Amino acid sequence: MTAPSTEPRAPRMRGALSRPAAPSEAWAQESLAALERQGLLRELEPLESPQGPVIHLGKRRLLNFSSNDYLGLAADPALSAAARTAAMSFGHGAGASRLIVGDTTAHHALEEALARFFGAEAALLFNSGYAANVGVLSTVAGDGDVIFSDALNHASIVDGCRLSRASTVVYPHRDVAALDALLEQHGGRRRVVVTDAVFSMDGDRAPLRELSAVCARHGAALMVDEAHALGVLGPTGAGLCELTRVAADIRVGTMGKALGGFGAFALSSSLVRSWLVNRARSLIFSTSLPASLCAASQAALERVEKDPTLRERLWRNIGQFSQGLKALGRPAHEDSAVFSVVLGEPQRALKASQALRAKGVLAKPIRPPTVPHGTSRLRFSLSAAHTPEHIAQALEALHDL
Repeated sequence: MTAPSTEPRAPRMRGALSRPAAPSEAWAQESLAALERQGLLRELEPLESPQGPVIHLGKRRLLNFSSNDYLGLAADPALSAAARTAAMSFGHGAGASRLIVGDTTAHHALEEALARFFGAEAALLFNSGYAANVGVLSTVAGDGDVIFSDALNHASIVDGCRLSRASTVVYPHRDVAALDALLEQHGGRRRVVVTDAVFSMDGDRAPLRELSAVCARHGAALMVDEAHALGVLGPTGAGLCELTRVAADIRVGTMGKALGGFGAFALSSSLVRSWLVNRARSLIFSTSLPASLCAASQAALERVEKDPTLRERLWRNIGQFSQGLKALGRPAHEDSAVFSVVLGEPQRALKASQALRAKGVLAKPIRPPTVPHGTSRLRFSLSAAHTPEHIAQALEALHDL
């Protein structure tokens, strides 16, 4: 039997070990240096407060115009209470994907509530808007099919098109006549037209009625992402499809914006829902949403249904900000809660954002690849939680800028 060694042992290292420089570090350094030269380097900035119209960031109190919390529900106590109650019943984690043992009655209750609210036959939950768009597009289209995508669609739609392996035809932004001509030119086994309802960087709306008519004429399916329209547009806040009375084949929405939570969903027929359950890889191969998040989202949906004053306050704020931008000589619409002040080059947007922050206003700079080159901007998102005084302060800071 060997005697135990009396030599002191080196402490077990947690995290990084002593080693030669890895190839990935050289690649990272090269890439980050290039981003910095172009004014495109980004860093994380953790909040020290709940989400809301006023936040604390780096020990500073700032008016928050960079959140997608359109109805001010992200820190609502009723949503937290619903999540807490569900967590006590179902536990913290889901434990598995929904097709294994990660499915709960809370998931089904939320899906039923979503289908009822949107007037859809069925709803299916996904873990994020990104997962929903990737999962839906890669299910409904594949090799031999064609997807027609608006030039300014969200990155999740762009990646869904790529991962589907279908041919992707990009049509000019909101150009229905161009889409009509492209549908004439490109045949395929299946053809899908996909668009955002409200485009997240410019805040303008898709021409859904015209798109629906073109799809009907060519026998194409229409898929609409309502992420930035849900809770904002429509008589009940159900989005642009409700407002325009367009019956899209598939609608995607998110709980992470106006509903103040996390997760996403697809609305479709029951048959298409079954298809997605069996084929959508982002659903099948992901641990499911915790039941607590489902319960919080259901509480948020009930709040939207029962309290129209949230949308009324939001639209008063949209009107005030729009009129203020016009008074500053800036183009402004009243299509949604999103406004962009386009400045051009990334460094201009960075400097402008820093100048606003010095005046207590947070409007994050948006730069490529999020927006096309030459269109870097400040993006303002309005919330029902903003007060008229908050908006006046932001407009005054813009005036000084």
